[in-house]
Amino acid sequence: MSEAEIRAAHVDKLPRLDGRVELAEPEPEWATAYARTAEAVRRALGADVRLLEHVGSTSVPGLAAKPIIDILLELAEPGREETYVPALGAVGLRLAIREPEWYEHRVLRGSGDPAVNLHVFGEDCPESARMLRFRDLLRADPAARRVYERTKRQLAERSRQYVQNYADAKTAVIDELLGKAPPG
Repeated sequence: MSEAEIRAAHVDKLPRLDGRVELAEPEPEWATAYARTAEAVRRALGADVRLLEHVGSTSVPGLAAKPIIDILLELAEPGREETYVPALGAVGLRLAIREPEWYEHRVLRGSGDPAVNLHVFGEDCPESARMLRFRDLLRADPAARRVYERTKRQLAERSRQYVQNYADAKTAVIDELLGKAPPG
C-alpha cells in the first residue's frame, strides 16, 4: 500500500512505526487471549457472527509473531458499521481502519495486553478463505512454517515507516507458500 492509501484507510490517528517490527517468541497466552476476545465478540454480536477465527501468526503454535492477536470476523453486511461498531466499542474494540473497496474490510483494535486486531469481512469472503488456508498450512507444515518465520525475521530487521509496510513485504512469501500448498 502507498502512504496515501494507508492514510486514507485509517479512521483514527495513523500509527507510525519508524523503526523495526518487534517479533516475540511464541506464547501459550495468545490462544487464551483469543478465546477471551472471541467470547466478548460473541456476547456483543450474538447471532450476527457468521464466522470467528483466530488467524495470523499468533494462531500458529511455535511461530514467532508480533504480539498482536489477529481475529477474523465475518458478518452479513460489514459496510453497515452501525450494526456492530457500537456493540464492539462497548467491549473495548474501536474502529481503526475502513477499506470499503477491499471486500468491505474493517479493522477494530483492542489495546489490551496483548493487543487485538479484529478483521471484519463479509460472509464467504475470498480473503477470509485465504487467511484461513494460510493459517492451516502453517499449522500443518513445519517446513512452510520455518520458511515463513525465517522471512519474517529477515523483514523485521529492516526499518519501516508503518507496520503495513512490513505486512506488504510478506505478501510474496505468503503467495509462494500458498502456491505450493495443496488446494484447500
